[in-house]
Amino acid sequence: MAINTNNKIPTNEFTVDKLKAKKEAEALAKADGTNPGAQLDKDAFMKLLLTELQYQDPTSPMDSEKMLTQTSQLATLETQENTNQMMKKLAEQLKASTSMYAVSALGKMATLGESSIIKEDGMSTITSMAFLEADGKTGTIKIKNTDGQIIRKIEFGNAKAGIMEFEWDGKDQSGNEVKAGVYGVEISYQDKNGKEHNSSIGKYPVEGIKFVNGEAQIKVGGLYVAMDKIREFTEPTKKEG
Repeated sequence: MAINTNNKIPTNEFTVDKLKAKKEAEALAKADGTNPGAQLDKDAFMKLLLTELQYQDPTSPMDSEKMLTQTSQLATLETQENTNQMMKKLAEQLKASTSMYAVSALGKMATLGESSIIKEDGMSTITSMAFLEADGKTGTIKIKNTDGQIIRKIEFGNAKAGIMEFEWDGKDQSGNEVKAGVYGVEISYQDKNGKEHNSSIGKYPVEGIKFVNGEAQIKVGGLYVAMDKIREFTEPTKKEG
């Protein structure tokens, strides 16, 4: 029987150990089903480092500089993971805060980003709506061009408080069809007591709230719109008496 007189473990044993370590490292890297994308988390990284230390060749130990580099990588990996967890918690808190803000909007007035109507070529009827805070005994809808000039006045009367729909035939005061474009709208009316009121399109009371895939949608003017479509929420005008 051959005797090893230099107290060294035969090289072939290290070859086997290194192959075993390599297989374990590959298994950790693949992390079948537990780590999609084959990205090492801090626990897998530590296991890989310990496996490498366990099967290192005593005659050729791991370079201390290499070990320091790997340890630094581990610290960086852990810091990144902690940052990701913190950002995830922050996103959840912001989402919860947005939901609470949406619920608090009930009963308030919501102003949308739109305050004009658009006339397209060939369009003979443009429908829009406005909110009246009181019954309108008599009133006027003024259509203005981009220069601020009134091109059409539409009279109305006996309108109930709430959402009022109205139509414009796309013509000016003389009955001529106007060109396609964006037109402003101003609404003024008097209630039964003769008090003057003003209104505009794009400002309506919040009627309800629902959540779709965790995102709040606000019901205004009979329709649900996303929160990012709301320019601002304001308190409704207090009714006298």
